[in-house]
Amino acid sequence: MIIRRAPPRTLRPDEPIRHEGAHKRPVSRRDFISQGFTSGLGTVIAPTIFSLFANPRDAMAALSPDLQTLRTSCGIDVQGAGKIPFICIDLAGGANMVGSNVLIGGPGGQLDFLSTSGYGTQGLPGDMLPSMTNAAGLSFTDTRLGLAFHSDSAFLRGILDRVAPSTAASINGAVIAARSENDTGNNPHNPMYGIYRAGADGSLATLIGSRASDSGGNSMAPAGLIDLSVRPTKIDRASDVTGLVDTGQLASLLSVDDTVAVMEAIERISNRKMQVVDPKQPWLDAKKTTVTRNEVVKELVTCGYVKAADVVDRFGDPTSLNPDLDPDIVGAGGIFSRAEYDGDGEFRKTAAVMKMVLSGYAGAGTITLGGYDYHGQGRSTGELRDLRAGRCMGACLEYAARRGMPLMLYVFSDGSISASGQVDSTVDGRGKFMWTSDNQSTGAAFFLVYNPAGRPSLVSSGTSGTARHQQIGYFRADGSVETASSPAANNVNLLVETVVLNYMALHGEQGSFTQKFPTTGLGSSTLRDSLVAFNPIVSGKIG
Repeated sequence: MIIRRAPPRTLRPDEPIRHEGAHKRPVSRRDFISQGFTSGLGTVIAPTIFSLFANPRDAMAALSPDLQTLRTSCGIDVQGAGKIPFICIDLAGGANMVGSNVLIGGPGGQLDFLSTSGYGTQGLPGDMLPSMTNAAGLSFTDTRLGLAFHSDSAFLRGILDRVAPSTAASINGAVIAARSENDTGNNPHNPMYGIYRAGADGSLATLIGSRASDSGGNSMAPAGLIDLSVRPTKIDRASDVTGLVDTGQLASLLSVDDTVAVMEAIERISNRKMQVVDPKQPWLDAKKTTVTRNEVVKELVTCGYVKAADVVDRFGDPTSLNPDLDPDIVGAGGIFSRAEYDGDGEFRKTAAVMKMVLSGYAGAGTITLGGYDYHGQGRSTGELRDLRAGRCMGACLEYAARRGMPLMLYVFSDGSISASGQVDSTVDGRGKFMWTSDNQSTGAAFFLVYNPAGRPSLVSSGTSGTARHQQIGYFRADGSVETASSPAANNVNLLVETVVLNYMALHGEQGSFTQKFPTTGLGSSTLRDSLVAFNPIVSGKIG
């Protein structure tokens, strides 16, 4: 007698995954995140910051003209370090990245197509291969974002659901073949410390992350890069966010303008008093060669009041710092509708991180999305979660466009997944193969770059030209990573270095990579050049 089993029930994006059989019960933080038992809170990362100005990086706090010259000498910088904003999305659990989402091919690049069975492992049935067209005569390969996706990719559908056509036209990307272990917290995937070492910084926090971990995310950071002096700031409630900027009781008693005026007046009076006390050593006298006690006191007093006035001027009204009220993020003309935003904690988390990073208040941020250990749940569960992840990616890219800022968006997952030949014929399964098991050999990561000046151009040097720079490393015909195809293919630490190298290259700074990373395992300058996807998109300080 043949027993026909009903396909697994489709899980909503926020429902936890309860694996049977090979998977142990979740006991660690990572287990709970990857299976979706712990997901996005409503206010996970800096949810009430950062929109006093139309473009905060272009803004200057409105101190009086006679005090503006003290801003630089006191180390006050509204704009952060002036590097390209960087956000990474950590899909906890081992999500599908390629084939059914981003395309990856053989030695010739993304369109050096794999075998039918190879794409089957990556979740695609024989009538949905990237080399084919659908019933309407449309290709299953979509290059609207520069980087080639499968035309029915859930990531792609989510991104295009959030970005304007003009934004899509200014995006390009690259995919990296990269094997990594399944179901372990020991994958050092997170690149944020490397991005900091490359120069990224913020005016309120250097790094931020949605998890209280040394990396700020689910996956750990390479041990050799960790610098706990800039450990990512974790914020999970509004009071923690407003606590980043303490404006004192005076700001609650007076208006913002009046508070700033009082602090400016105190600074001027203090400065006059000190000139009387020490008339023989005028402030900022370039001829002095020693530092006196009076000078130390002067600097503390001067910079203390100037910085306090600056903080009150920028952050004195807490309601102006709230992304909930940013019309570019939420509302009739926003990236999210009010119903979407109020109903989905992952959207609110994403909004908070992108607001902080793209405003220059943090140099880099990690958004961890949980529940991506979705094999054994049919195909529809994974499709819905990939779709939401794509919408979070698209939100970051579209917000960068609305801010007029470039953005490097990096997407990775711990481990990967493979499919069997069983089709999920449900509406959300979309006629694709069901995900059945973990499979570290199908792993990959990718990044997208938005440039306000137009689509980033690929490096064209070397064999196969741009195609081999858009795809770093390659897959075998059977749908698995060719581990000898690049330094990143079988070493997650070198995957992180490859991502950081590409970040530096966007600034034209890859030549100084070995100075910042003297123990790099990426080999010679010639090899490193082959791992760079794009020509520089900025020169000098941005913002």
